[in-house]
Amino acid sequence: MDPEINSEAVTDSALDRVVIDSDQPVVTRPVNGHSPKALLKSVFREERFFLILSVFIGIFSGLAVVCFRFAIGWCRLYLLGSGAVLSPTRLLLAPTLAGLVIAVLVIHVFPLARGSGVNQTKAALYIYNGYIPFRTAIGKFITAALAIGSGHSLGPEDPSLQIGACLASVLGRQMRLSRDRMRLIAPVGAAAGLAAAFNAPISAVLFVIEEVIGRWTAGILGSVVLSAVSSVVVMRAFLGSESLFRIPAVQLERPSELIAYAILGVVGGLAAVVFSTGISTLRPKFKALPLWTQYFQPAVAGLLIGVIAWLGAPQVMGAGYEAMDEAMHGRFTWQFLAMLAGLKIVATLLSFVSGTPGGMFAPTLFIGAMLGAAVGGAEHVFMPHLTGSPGTYALVGMGVLFAGFLRAPMTSVFMVLEVSGNYSIILPVIVANTIAYVISRGLQPIAIFDALTRQDGLELPSMEEQREEGILHVEDAMRPVDGPVLDAQGTVEQAWLAAEPAKADEMMVRLSPSGWSSVTKEQLRTLAADGKGGASLVSVLASAPIPALHPDLPLETALRYVDRWPLVPVVSRADFRQLEGVISQRDVLERYREFGES
Repeated sequence: MDPEINSEAVTDSALDRVVIDSDQPVVTRPVNGHSPKALLKSVFREERFFLILSVFIGIFSGLAVVCFRFAIGWCRLYLLGSGAVLSPTRLLLAPTLAGLVIAVLVIHVFPLARGSGVNQTKAALYIYNGYIPFRTAIGKFITAALAIGSGHSLGPEDPSLQIGACLASVLGRQMRLSRDRMRLIAPVGAAAGLAAAFNAPISAVLFVIEEVIGRWTAGILGSVVLSAVSSVVVMRAFLGSESLFRIPAVQLERPSELIAYAILGVVGGLAAVVFSTGISTLRPKFKALPLWTQYFQPAVAGLLIGVIAWLGAPQVMGAGYEAMDEAMHGRFTWQFLAMLAGLKIVATLLSFVSGTPGGMFAPTLFIGAMLGAAVGGAEHVFMPHLTGSPGTYALVGMGVLFAGFLRAPMTSVFMVLEVSGNYSIILPVIVANTIAYVISRGLQPIAIFDALTRQDGLELPSMEEQREEGILHVEDAMRPVDGPVLDAQGTVEQAWLAAEPAKADEMMVRLSPSGWSSVTKEQLRTLAADGKGGASLVSVLASAPIPALHPDLPLETALRYVDRWPLVPVVSRADFRQLEGVISQRDVLERYREFGES
Protein backbone atom coordinates (compact mmCIF):
# COMPACT_ATOMS: atom_id res chain seq x y z
CA MET A 1 0.00 0.00 0.00
CA ASP A 2 1.34 3.41 -0.94
CA PRO A 3 2.08 6.01 1.72
CA GLU A 4 -0.15 9.06 1.79
CA ILE A 5 1.00 12.45 2.99
CA ASN A 6 -1.99 14.61 3.86
CA SER A 7 -1.14 18.27 3.35
CA GLU A 8 -2.85 21.03 1.47
CA ALA A 9 0.24 23.15 1.05
CA VAL A 10 3.93 22.72 1.55
CA THR A 11 5.15 24.53 4.66
CA ASP A 12 8.48 24.48 6.45
CA SER A 13 7.20 21.80 8.84
CA ALA A 14 6.10 19.68 5.89
CA LEU A 15 9.41 19.83 4.10
CA ASP A 16 10.96 16.89 5.93
CA ARG A 17 12.50 14.46 3.48
CA VAL A 18 10.50 11.43 2.44
CA VAL A 19 12.81 8.59 1.49
CA ILE A 20 11.58 5.13 0.58
CA ASP A 21 13.95 2.60 2.13
CA SER A 22 11.62 -0.22 3.07
CA ASP A 23 9.50 -2.85 1.35
CA GLN A 24 6.60 -1.90 3.63
CA PRO A 25 6.03 1.86 3.73
CA VAL A 26 4.28 3.37 6.71
CA VAL A 27 0.50 3.61 6.35
CA THR A 28 -0.92 6.89 7.55
CA ARG A 29 -4.51 6.70 6.37
CA PRO A 30 -7.35 4.60 7.85
CA VAL A 31 -7.87 1.17 6.33
CA ASN A 32 -11.32 -0.42 6.33
CA GLY A 33 -12.39 1.99 9.03
CA HIS A 34 -9.54 1.07 11.37
CA SER A 35 -6.72 3.36 12.38
CA PRO A 36 -3.13 2.35 11.67
CA LYS A 37 -2.52 1.98 15.42
CA ALA A 38 -5.40 -0.47 15.75
CA LEU A 39 -4.15 -2.41 12.73
CA LEU A 40 -0.65 -2.65 14.19
CA LYS A 41 -2.03 -3.91 17.50
CA SER A 42 -4.04 -6.54 15.66
CA VAL A 43 -0.98 -7.66 13.70
CA PHE A 44 1.14 -7.90 16.85
CA ARG A 45 -1.54 -9.94 18.62
CA GLU A 46 -1.73 -12.34 15.69
CA GLU A 47 2.06 -12.68 15.57
CA ARG A 48 2.26 -13.43 19.30
CA PHE A 49 -0.45 -16.04 18.95
CA PHE A 50 1.37 -17.57 15.97
CA LEU A 51 4.60 -17.78 17.98
CA ILE A 52 2.80 -19.55 20.83
CA LEU A 53 1.13 -21.90 18.37
CA SER A 54 4.56 -22.67 16.90
CA VAL A 55 5.67 -24.04 20.27
CA PHE A 56 2.70 -26.42 20.38
CA ILE A 57 3.37 -27.45 16.78
CA GLY A 58 6.91 -28.33 17.83
CA ILE A 59 5.68 -30.34 20.82
CA PHE A 60 3.17 -32.37 18.80
CA SER A 61 5.64 -32.86 15.95
CA GLY A 62 8.31 -34.03 18.38
CA LEU A 63 5.92 -36.58 19.88
CA ALA A 64 4.91 -37.77 16.40
CA VAL A 65 8.54 -38.22 15.35
CA VAL A 66 9.32 -40.16 18.54
CA CYS A 67 6.43 -42.52 17.75
CA PHE A 68 7.65 -42.73 14.14
CA ARG A 69 11.14 -43.73 15.26
CA PHE A 70 9.69 -46.39 17.57
CA ALA A 71 7.47 -47.68 14.75
CA ILE A 72 10.48 -48.05 12.44
CA GLY A 73 12.38 -49.90 15.15
CA TRP A 74 9.50 -52.27 15.82
CA CYS A 75 9.02 -52.98 12.11
CA ARG A 76 12.70 -53.77 11.76
CA LEU A 77 12.64 -55.98 14.84
CA TYR A 78 9.64 -58.03 13.73
CA LEU A 79 10.43 -58.16 10.01
CA LEU A 80 14.23 -58.54 9.92
CA GLY A 81 14.87 -59.96 13.38
CA SER A 82 17.08 -58.86 16.22
CA GLY A 83 20.17 -60.95 15.53
CA ALA A 84 23.53 -59.53 14.55
CA VAL A 85 23.49 -61.77 11.46
CA LEU A 86 20.27 -61.43 9.50
CA SER A 87 18.53 -64.51 8.15
CA PRO A 88 18.74 -64.87 4.34
CA THR A 89 15.04 -65.72 4.25
CA ARG A 90 14.12 -62.53 6.09
CA LEU A 91 16.48 -60.47 3.94
CA LEU A 92 14.63 -61.56 0.82
CA LEU A 93 11.05 -61.84 2.05
CA ALA A 94 10.72 -58.85 4.40
CA PRO A 95 11.26 -56.02 1.88
CA THR A 96 9.39 -57.94 -0.82
CA LEU A 97 6.22 -58.63 1.15
CA ALA A 98 6.35 -55.19 2.73
CA GLY A 99 6.54 -53.73 -0.78
CA LEU A 100 3.32 -55.50 -1.76
CA VAL A 101 1.49 -54.18 1.31
CA ILE A 102 2.86 -50.65 0.75
CA ALA A 103 1.74 -50.65 -2.89
CA VAL A 104 -1.83 -51.58 -1.95
CA LEU A 105 -1.93 -48.92 0.77
CA VAL A 106 -0.51 -46.19 -1.46
CA ILE A 107 -2.75 -46.97 -4.44
CA HIS A 108 -6.04 -47.49 -2.60
CA VAL A 109 -5.83 -45.83 0.84
CA PHE A 110 -3.09 -43.20 1.04
CA PRO A 111 -2.36 -41.91 -2.48
CA LEU A 112 -0.80 -38.69 -1.14
CA ALA A 113 1.78 -40.59 0.91
CA ARG A 114 3.93 -41.27 -2.14
CA GLY A 115 7.27 -39.48 -2.41
CA SER A 116 9.68 -38.01 0.10
CA GLY A 117 7.50 -35.24 1.53
CA VAL A 118 9.58 -32.13 0.77
CA ASN A 119 7.83 -31.21 -2.47
CA GLN A 120 4.44 -32.00 -0.96
CA THR A 121 5.14 -29.50 1.80
CA LYS A 122 6.20 -26.85 -0.71
CA ALA A 123 3.00 -27.52 -2.66
CA ALA A 124 0.97 -26.93 0.50
CA LEU A 125 2.70 -23.57 0.90
CA TYR A 126 2.45 -22.31 -2.67
CA ILE A 127 -0.63 -24.06 -4.08
CA TYR A 128 -3.00 -25.34 -1.40
CA ASN A 129 -2.85 -22.44 1.08
CA GLY A 130 -1.27 -24.59 3.76
CA TYR A 131 -3.81 -27.41 3.52
CA ILE A 132 -2.52 -30.96 4.05
CA PRO A 133 -5.09 -33.68 4.81
CA PHE A 134 -4.57 -35.43 8.14
CA ARG A 135 -4.86 -38.74 6.29
CA THR A 136 -1.57 -37.89 4.59
CA ALA A 137 0.27 -37.87 7.92
CA ILE A 138 -1.27 -41.21 8.90
CA GLY A 139 -0.42 -42.73 5.53
CA LYS A 140 3.14 -41.41 5.54
CA PHE A 141 3.64 -42.67 9.10
CA ILE A 142 2.45 -46.21 8.33
CA THR A 143 3.92 -46.73 4.87
CA ALA A 144 7.30 -45.08 5.52
CA ALA A 145 7.77 -46.93 8.83
CA LEU A 146 6.96 -50.21 7.09
CA ALA A 147 9.27 -49.44 4.17
CA ILE A 148 12.27 -48.31 6.23
CA GLY A 149 11.77 -51.00 8.88
CA SER A 150 11.62 -53.75 6.27
CA GLY A 151 14.90 -52.66 4.68
CA HIS A 152 14.00 -50.40 1.77
CA SER A 153 16.81 -47.94 1.16
CA LEU A 154 15.08 -44.79 2.40
CA GLY A 155 15.27 -42.47 5.40
CA PRO A 156 12.91 -41.09 8.07
CA GLU A 157 13.86 -37.40 7.88
CA ASP A 158 11.76 -36.34 4.86
CA PRO A 159 8.64 -38.21 6.07
CA SER A 160 9.10 -36.63 9.51
CA LEU A 161 9.20 -33.24 7.80
CA GLN A 162 5.90 -33.92 6.06
CA ILE A 163 4.28 -35.36 9.19
CA GLY A 164 5.21 -32.21 11.10
CA ALA A 165 3.85 -30.02 8.31
CA CYS A 166 0.60 -31.98 8.27
CA LEU A 167 0.11 -31.68 12.04
CA ALA A 168 0.76 -27.95 11.78
CA SER A 169 -1.82 -27.68 9.02
CA VAL A 170 -4.42 -29.47 11.14
CA LEU A 171 -3.76 -27.19 14.10
CA GLY A 172 -3.96 -24.12 11.89
CA ARG A 173 -7.34 -25.16 10.52
CA GLN A 174 -8.64 -25.84 14.01
CA MET A 175 -7.51 -22.37 15.12
CA ARG A 176 -9.07 -20.79 12.02
CA LEU A 177 -5.92 -18.91 11.08
CA SER A 178 -5.91 -16.39 8.26
CA ARG A 179 -4.93 -17.50 4.78
CA ASP A 180 -1.49 -15.87 5.01
CA ARG A 181 -0.74 -17.63 8.29
CA MET A 182 -2.01 -20.95 6.96
CA ARG A 183 0.42 -20.71 4.07
CA LEU A 184 3.33 -20.33 6.49
CA ILE A 185 2.25 -22.92 9.02
CA ALA A 186 3.30 -25.92 6.92
CA PRO A 187 7.00 -24.86 6.85
CA VAL A 188 6.84 -24.23 10.61
CA GLY A 189 5.71 -27.81 11.15
CA ALA A 190 8.23 -29.05 8.58
CA ALA A 191 11.09 -27.51 10.56
CA ALA A 192 9.79 -29.15 13.74
CA GLY A 193 9.55 -32.58 12.14
CA LEU A 194 12.95 -32.39 10.49
CA ALA A 195 14.65 -31.07 13.62
CA ALA A 196 13.27 -33.91 15.74
CA ALA A 197 14.20 -36.56 13.16
CA PHE A 198 17.70 -35.18 12.69
CA ASN A 199 18.33 -33.99 16.26
CA ALA A 200 19.71 -30.86 14.63
CA PRO A 201 17.52 -27.76 15.04
CA ILE A 202 19.90 -25.34 13.29
CA SER A 203 20.14 -27.49 10.15
CA ALA A 204 16.37 -27.97 10.11
CA VAL A 205 15.72 -24.24 10.33
CA LEU A 206 18.24 -23.49 7.57
CA PHE A 207 16.90 -26.17 5.26
CA VAL A 208 13.29 -25.04 5.58
CA ILE A 209 14.25 -21.41 4.99
CA GLU A 210 16.74 -22.23 2.23
CA GLU A 211 14.71 -24.79 0.27
CA VAL A 212 11.05 -24.58 1.31
CA ILE A 213 10.24 -20.95 2.12
CA GLY A 214 13.07 -19.23 0.27
CA ARG A 215 12.63 -16.02 2.24
CA TRP A 216 12.25 -15.01 5.85
CA THR A 217 11.19 -12.25 8.12
CA ALA A 218 11.60 -11.86 11.86
CA GLY A 219 8.17 -13.38 12.44
CA ILE A 220 8.77 -16.37 10.16
CA LEU A 221 12.23 -16.99 11.60
CA GLY A 222 10.94 -16.80 15.17
CA SER A 223 8.15 -19.27 14.49
CA VAL A 224 10.41 -21.74 12.68
CA VAL A 225 13.06 -21.57 15.41
CA LEU A 226 10.55 -22.01 18.24
CA SER A 227 8.94 -25.02 16.60
CA ALA A 228 12.31 -26.65 15.82
CA VAL A 229 13.70 -26.12 19.31
CA SER A 230 10.56 -27.31 21.10
CA SER A 231 10.38 -30.45 18.96
CA VAL A 232 14.03 -31.30 19.69
CA VAL A 233 13.44 -30.79 23.42
CA VAL A 234 10.53 -33.24 23.31
CA MET A 235 12.47 -35.76 21.23
CA ARG A 236 15.48 -35.64 23.56
CA ALA A 237 13.22 -36.12 26.58
CA PHE A 238 12.22 -39.53 25.18
CA LEU A 239 15.24 -40.64 23.15
CA GLY A 240 18.12 -38.81 24.83
CA SER A 241 20.34 -36.01 23.61
CA GLU A 242 22.94 -38.20 21.90
CA SER A 243 23.72 -37.46 18.28
CA LEU A 244 22.79 -39.90 15.54
CA PHE A 245 26.47 -40.84 15.29
CA ARG A 246 29.31 -41.40 17.73
CA ILE A 247 31.59 -38.73 16.33
CA PRO A 248 35.32 -39.52 16.69
CA ALA A 249 37.93 -36.84 17.24
CA VAL A 250 38.23 -34.78 14.07
CA GLN A 251 40.79 -32.13 13.25
CA LEU A 252 42.76 -30.45 10.48
CA GLU A 253 46.46 -30.34 11.29
CA ARG A 254 47.96 -29.36 7.94
CA PRO A 255 46.45 -26.78 5.61
CA SER A 256 47.89 -28.76 2.68
CA GLU A 257 45.27 -31.43 3.40
CA LEU A 258 42.68 -29.10 1.90
CA ILE A 259 43.82 -30.45 -1.47
CA ALA A 260 42.72 -33.92 -0.39
CA TYR A 261 39.32 -32.57 0.65
CA ALA A 262 39.05 -30.71 -2.65
CA ILE A 263 39.47 -34.07 -4.40
CA LEU A 264 36.67 -35.40 -2.22
CA GLY A 265 34.53 -32.47 -3.36
CA VAL A 266 35.13 -33.37 -7.01
CA VAL A 267 34.31 -37.04 -6.48
CA GLY A 268 31.27 -36.20 -4.39
CA GLY A 269 29.97 -33.73 -6.96
CA LEU A 270 30.21 -36.34 -9.72
CA ALA A 271 28.51 -38.95 -7.52
CA ALA A 272 25.70 -36.50 -6.76
CA VAL A 273 25.16 -35.96 -10.49
CA VAL A 274 24.99 -39.71 -11.12
CA PHE A 275 22.54 -40.14 -8.24
CA SER A 276 20.22 -37.29 -9.25
CA THR A 277 20.37 -38.16 -12.95
CA GLY A 278 19.40 -41.73 -12.18
CA ILE A 279 16.36 -40.66 -10.19
CA SER A 280 15.17 -37.98 -12.60
CA THR A 281 15.59 -40.37 -15.57
CA LEU A 282 14.12 -43.59 -14.16
CA ARG A 283 11.22 -42.16 -12.14
CA PRO A 284 9.10 -40.99 -15.11
CA LYS A 285 9.77 -44.27 -16.92
CA PHE A 286 8.53 -46.31 -13.95
CA LYS A 287 5.46 -44.06 -13.60
CA ALA A 288 4.68 -44.53 -17.30
CA LEU A 289 4.43 -48.33 -16.95
CA PRO A 290 0.93 -49.89 -16.89
CA LEU A 291 -1.05 -49.32 -13.71
CA TRP A 292 -1.00 -52.98 -12.69
CA THR A 293 2.80 -52.91 -12.49
CA GLN A 294 2.61 -50.35 -9.67
CA TYR A 295 1.33 -53.10 -7.39
CA PHE A 296 4.61 -54.97 -7.87
CA GLN A 297 7.20 -52.22 -8.33
CA PRO A 298 7.90 -51.73 -4.57
CA ALA A 299 7.99 -55.51 -4.10
CA VAL A 300 10.48 -56.03 -6.94
CA ALA A 301 12.60 -53.19 -5.60
CA GLY A 302 12.51 -54.78 -2.14
CA LEU A 303 13.50 -58.16 -3.56
CA LEU A 304 16.49 -56.71 -5.41
CA ILE A 305 17.61 -54.85 -2.28
CA GLY A 306 17.29 -58.11 -0.35
CA VAL A 307 19.49 -59.81 -2.94
CA ILE A 308 22.13 -57.10 -2.52
CA ALA A 309 22.01 -57.63 1.25
CA TRP A 310 22.13 -61.41 0.89
CA LEU A 311 25.20 -61.16 -1.35
CA GLY A 312 27.15 -59.45 1.42
CA ALA A 313 26.04 -55.83 1.79
CA PRO A 314 23.19 -55.71 4.36
CA GLN A 315 24.43 -52.23 5.31
CA VAL A 316 22.49 -50.74 2.38
CA MET A 317 19.15 -51.68 3.93
CA GLY A 318 17.12 -49.05 5.76
CA ALA A 319 18.53 -45.68 6.78
CA GLY A 320 21.98 -47.14 7.48
CA TYR A 321 22.90 -45.10 10.56
CA GLU A 322 24.81 -48.01 12.13
CA ALA A 323 26.92 -48.49 9.00
CA MET A 324 27.71 -44.76 8.88
CA ASP A 325 28.86 -44.92 12.48
CA GLU A 326 31.12 -47.87 11.70
CA ALA A 327 32.57 -46.10 8.68
CA MET A 328 33.47 -43.10 10.82
CA HIS A 329 35.45 -45.36 13.15
CA GLY A 330 37.42 -47.08 10.37
CA ARG A 331 35.71 -50.49 10.52
CA PHE A 332 35.72 -51.04 6.73
CA THR A 333 38.39 -51.04 4.03
CA TRP A 334 38.29 -48.20 1.56
CA GLN A 335 37.46 -50.62 -1.27
CA PHE A 336 34.41 -51.95 0.61
CA LEU A 337 33.35 -48.41 1.47
CA ALA A 338 33.43 -47.41 -2.19
CA MET A 339 31.38 -50.48 -3.06
CA LEU A 340 28.82 -49.63 -0.37
CA ALA A 341 28.47 -46.10 -1.75
CA GLY A 342 27.73 -47.45 -5.24
CA LEU A 343 25.33 -50.12 -3.99
CA LYS A 344 23.48 -47.58 -1.85
CA ILE A 345 22.91 -45.45 -4.94
CA VAL A 346 21.44 -48.47 -6.73
CA ALA A 347 19.31 -49.51 -3.74
CA THR A 348 17.94 -45.99 -3.22
CA LEU A 349 17.14 -45.65 -6.91
CA LEU A 350 15.18 -48.89 -6.76
CA SER A 351 13.21 -47.86 -3.69
CA PHE A 352 12.47 -44.27 -4.65
CA VAL A 353 11.55 -44.65 -8.33
CA SER A 354 9.22 -47.54 -7.49
CA GLY A 355 7.01 -45.12 -5.54
CA THR A 356 7.87 -46.43 -2.08
CA PRO A 357 7.28 -43.67 0.51
CA GLY A 358 10.43 -42.55 2.27
CA GLY A 359 13.09 -39.90 2.37
CA MET A 360 16.37 -39.23 0.61
CA PHE A 361 18.19 -37.45 3.42
CA ALA A 362 19.54 -40.58 5.10
CA PRO A 363 20.61 -42.31 1.85
CA THR A 364 22.37 -39.10 0.81
CA LEU A 365 24.27 -38.97 4.10
CA PHE A 366 25.08 -42.69 3.82
CA ILE A 367 26.50 -42.34 0.30
CA GLY A 368 28.46 -39.28 1.35
CA ALA A 369 29.89 -40.92 4.47
CA MET A 370 30.97 -44.05 2.61
CA LEU A 371 32.36 -42.08 -0.30
CA GLY A 372 34.22 -39.70 2.01
CA ALA A 373 35.75 -42.48 4.08
CA ALA A 374 36.67 -44.37 0.89
CA VAL A 375 38.37 -41.34 -0.66
CA GLY A 376 40.17 -40.67 2.63
CA GLY A 377 41.33 -44.27 2.85
CA ALA A 378 42.55 -44.33 -0.73
CA GLU A 379 44.39 -41.04 -0.29
CA HIS A 380 46.13 -42.40 2.82
CA VAL A 381 47.38 -45.35 0.77
CA PHE A 382 48.92 -43.12 -1.88
CA MET A 383 49.75 -40.18 0.41
CA PRO A 384 50.67 -41.64 3.81
CA HIS A 385 51.62 -38.24 5.23
CA LEU A 386 47.95 -37.22 5.45
CA THR A 387 46.72 -37.12 9.04
CA GLY A 388 42.97 -36.90 8.52
CA SER A 389 41.00 -39.70 10.18
CA PRO A 390 38.30 -41.76 8.41
CA GLY A 391 35.76 -40.04 10.63
CA THR A 392 36.80 -36.62 9.37
CA TYR A 393 36.53 -37.64 5.73
CA ALA A 394 33.21 -39.39 6.37
CA LEU A 395 31.76 -36.26 8.01
CA VAL A 396 32.95 -34.01 5.21
CA GLY A 397 31.63 -36.52 2.68
CA MET A 398 28.18 -36.32 4.25
CA GLY A 399 28.14 -32.59 3.70
CA VAL A 400 29.53 -32.96 0.18
CA LEU A 401 26.68 -35.21 -1.00
CA PHE A 402 24.13 -33.07 0.81
CA ALA A 403 25.38 -29.98 -1.02
CA GLY A 404 25.72 -31.70 -4.38
CA PHE A 405 22.57 -33.82 -4.42
CA LEU A 406 20.03 -31.87 -2.37
CA ARG A 407 21.56 -28.54 -3.46
CA ALA A 408 21.37 -26.92 -0.04
CA PRO A 409 24.91 -25.51 0.36
CA MET A 410 24.37 -23.51 3.55
CA THR A 411 22.47 -26.29 5.29
CA SER A 412 25.16 -28.80 4.34
CA VAL A 413 27.87 -26.79 6.11
CA PHE A 414 25.95 -26.22 9.32
CA MET A 415 24.69 -29.80 9.34
CA VAL A 416 28.24 -31.16 9.53
CA LEU A 417 29.20 -28.64 12.20
CA GLU A 418 26.07 -29.39 14.22
CA VAL A 419 26.48 -33.15 13.99
CA SER A 420 30.20 -33.11 14.78
CA GLY A 421 30.21 -30.26 17.31
CA ASN A 422 33.71 -29.42 16.06
CA TYR A 423 34.47 -26.10 14.44
CA SER A 424 37.99 -27.14 13.41
CA ILE A 425 36.74 -28.88 10.24
CA ILE A 426 34.96 -25.80 8.91
CA LEU A 427 37.59 -25.19 6.21
CA PRO A 428 37.47 -28.74 4.74
CA VAL A 429 33.67 -28.65 4.81
CA ILE A 430 33.41 -25.30 3.03
CA VAL A 431 36.02 -26.20 0.40
CA ALA A 432 34.63 -29.64 -0.41
CA ASN A 433 30.96 -28.63 -0.28
CA THR A 434 31.50 -25.63 -2.52
CA ILE A 435 33.32 -27.68 -5.15
CA ALA A 436 30.64 -30.38 -5.08
CA TYR A 437 27.85 -27.82 -5.38
CA VAL A 438 29.49 -26.02 -8.31
CA ILE A 439 30.15 -29.28 -10.17
CA SER A 440 26.64 -30.58 -9.54
CA ARG A 441 25.02 -27.34 -10.65
CA GLY A 442 27.19 -27.18 -13.75
CA LEU A 443 26.44 -30.75 -14.86
CA GLN A 444 22.85 -30.98 -13.61
CA PRO A 445 21.25 -27.52 -13.98
CA ILE A 446 17.90 -28.56 -12.48
CA ALA A 447 17.96 -29.50 -8.79
CA ILE A 448 16.48 -32.87 -7.87
CA PHE A 449 13.47 -31.48 -5.99
CA ASP A 450 12.66 -29.14 -8.88
CA ALA A 451 12.94 -32.01 -11.38
CA LEU A 452 10.59 -34.20 -9.33
CA THR A 453 8.09 -31.35 -9.01
CA ARG A 454 7.95 -30.77 -12.75
CA GLN A 455 7.60 -34.48 -13.41
CA ASP A 456 4.47 -34.37 -11.26
CA GLY A 457 3.04 -31.56 -13.37
CA LEU A 458 3.52 -28.83 -10.77
CA GLU A 459 5.40 -25.57 -11.14
CA LEU A 460 6.67 -24.71 -7.68
CA PRO A 461 9.20 -21.90 -7.22
CA SER A 462 12.77 -23.09 -7.50
CA MET A 463 14.76 -21.64 -4.63
CA GLU A 464 18.01 -22.33 -6.44
CA GLU A 465 16.83 -20.55 -9.57
CA GLN A 466 15.66 -17.62 -7.47
CA ARG A 467 19.09 -17.39 -5.84
CA GLU A 468 20.76 -17.38 -9.25
CA GLU A 469 18.28 -15.03 -10.90
CA GLY A 470 19.46 -11.52 -11.67
CA ILE A 471 17.70 -8.73 -9.78
CA LEU A 472 16.98 -5.37 -11.33
CA HIS A 473 17.61 -2.31 -9.20
CA VAL A 474 16.44 1.27 -9.44
CA GLU A 475 19.83 2.31 -10.83
CA ASP A 476 19.25 -0.01 -13.80
CA ALA A 477 16.25 2.04 -14.96
CA MET A 478 16.91 5.56 -13.71
CA ARG A 479 18.12 8.25 -16.10
CA PRO A 480 20.05 11.48 -15.64
CA VAL A 481 18.22 14.69 -14.83
CA ASP A 482 17.32 16.44 -18.11
CA GLY A 483 16.87 19.94 -16.78
CA PRO A 484 18.15 22.09 -13.94
CA VAL A 485 17.46 21.26 -10.30
CA LEU A 486 15.49 24.19 -8.89
CA ASP A 487 15.85 25.61 -5.40
CA ALA A 488 12.58 25.91 -3.50
CA GLN A 489 13.85 29.02 -1.71
CA GLY A 490 14.35 30.91 -4.96
CA THR A 491 11.69 32.98 -6.67
CA VAL A 492 9.30 31.83 -9.34
CA GLU A 493 10.96 34.19 -11.83
CA GLN A 494 14.40 32.72 -11.12
CA ALA A 495 12.99 29.21 -11.54
CA TRP A 496 11.34 30.17 -14.85
CA LEU A 497 14.55 31.71 -16.23
CA ALA A 498 16.47 28.50 -15.32
CA ALA A 499 13.82 26.15 -16.69
CA GLU A 500 12.91 27.94 -19.92
CA PRO A 501 15.96 26.82 -21.98
CA ALA A 502 15.67 23.21 -20.79
CA LYS A 503 14.21 20.54 -23.08
CA ALA A 504 12.50 18.73 -20.22
CA ASP A 505 8.93 19.67 -19.37
CA GLU A 506 9.19 18.82 -15.66
CA MET A 507 11.85 20.03 -13.21
CA MET A 508 12.86 18.60 -9.86
CA VAL A 509 12.71 21.03 -6.93
CA ARG A 510 15.07 20.65 -3.96
CA LEU A 511 13.21 21.52 -0.76
CA SER A 512 14.74 22.81 2.44
CA PRO A 513 16.08 21.43 4.72
CA SER A 514 15.57 18.25 2.71
CA GLY A 515 13.03 16.58 0.47
CA TRP A 516 11.95 16.84 -3.14
CA SER A 517 9.08 18.15 -5.22
CA SER A 518 8.52 18.89 -8.89
CA VAL A 519 7.08 21.59 -11.10
CA THR A 520 6.35 21.82 -14.82
CA LYS A 521 7.40 24.59 -17.21
CA GLU A 522 3.74 25.31 -17.90
CA GLN A 523 3.08 25.87 -14.17
CA LEU A 524 6.05 28.25 -13.94
CA ARG A 525 4.92 30.16 -17.05
CA THR A 526 1.40 30.53 -15.65
CA LEU A 527 2.66 31.72 -12.25
CA ALA A 528 4.98 34.27 -13.84
CA ALA A 529 2.17 35.53 -16.10
CA ASP A 530 -0.12 35.95 -13.07
CA GLY A 531 2.30 38.34 -11.44
CA LYS A 532 3.72 35.88 -8.92
CA GLY A 533 7.25 35.98 -10.28
CA GLY A 534 8.60 37.57 -7.10
CA ALA A 535 7.09 34.96 -4.78
CA SER A 536 9.24 32.17 -3.42
CA LEU A 537 8.85 28.90 -5.25
CA VAL A 538 8.09 26.97 -2.06
CA SER A 539 5.11 29.21 -1.28
CA VAL A 540 3.31 28.39 -4.52
CA LEU A 541 4.00 24.64 -4.68
CA ALA A 542 0.71 22.86 -4.11
CA SER A 543 1.88 19.26 -4.10
CA ALA A 544 3.23 17.30 -1.16
CA PRO A 545 6.86 16.17 -1.12
CA ILE A 546 7.65 13.29 -3.47
CA PRO A 547 9.09 10.10 -1.92
CA ALA A 548 12.71 9.55 -2.93
CA LEU A 549 14.29 6.26 -3.90
CA HIS A 550 17.85 4.97 -3.58
CA PRO A 551 19.79 3.49 -6.53
CA ASP A 552 20.30 0.08 -4.87
CA LEU A 553 16.62 -0.59 -4.08
CA PRO A 554 14.85 -3.34 -6.06
CA LEU A 555 13.23 -1.93 -9.16
CA GLU A 556 9.85 -3.32 -8.10
CA THR A 557 9.88 -0.78 -5.27
CA ALA A 558 9.65 2.02 -7.83
CA LEU A 559 6.43 0.56 -9.25
CA ARG A 560 4.59 1.67 -6.12
CA TYR A 561 5.31 5.35 -6.79
CA VAL A 562 5.85 5.99 -10.49
CA ASP A 563 2.12 5.74 -11.20
CA ARG A 564 1.40 8.57 -8.72
CA TRP A 565 4.24 10.94 -9.62
CA PRO A 566 5.48 11.51 -13.19
CA LEU A 567 9.07 11.71 -11.95
CA VAL A 568 10.46 10.15 -8.78
CA PRO A 569 13.86 11.37 -7.54
CA VAL A 570 16.69 8.92 -6.92
CA VAL A 571 19.04 10.24 -4.24
CA SER A 572 22.34 9.23 -2.69
CA ARG A 573 22.34 7.41 0.63
CA ALA A 574 25.23 9.58 1.79
CA ASP A 575 23.51 12.88 1.00
CA PHE A 576 19.75 13.02 0.53
CA ARG A 577 20.11 16.40 -1.22
CA GLN A 578 22.31 14.87 -3.91
CA LEU A 579 20.18 13.85 -6.88
CA GLU A 580 21.57 10.75 -8.63
CA GLY A 581 18.85 10.64 -11.26
CA VAL A 582 15.11 10.37 -11.85
CA ILE A 583 12.82 7.51 -12.77
CA SER A 584 9.40 7.36 -14.38
CA GLN A 585 6.83 4.69 -15.09
CA ARG A 586 8.00 4.47 -18.68
CA ASP A 587 11.60 3.96 -17.56
CA VAL A 588 10.59 1.08 -15.29
CA LEU A 589 8.41 -0.69 -17.85
CA GLU A 590 11.01 -0.27 -20.60
CA ARG A 591 13.72 -1.78 -18.41
CA TYR A 592 11.55 -4.76 -17.52
CA ARG A 593 10.79 -5.29 -21.20
CA GLU A 594 14.50 -5.29 -22.06
CA PHE A 595 15.20 -7.67 -19.18
CA GLY A 596 12.50 -10.07 -20.39
CA GLU A 597 13.92 -10.11 -23.91
CA SER A 598 17.49 -10.73 -22.80
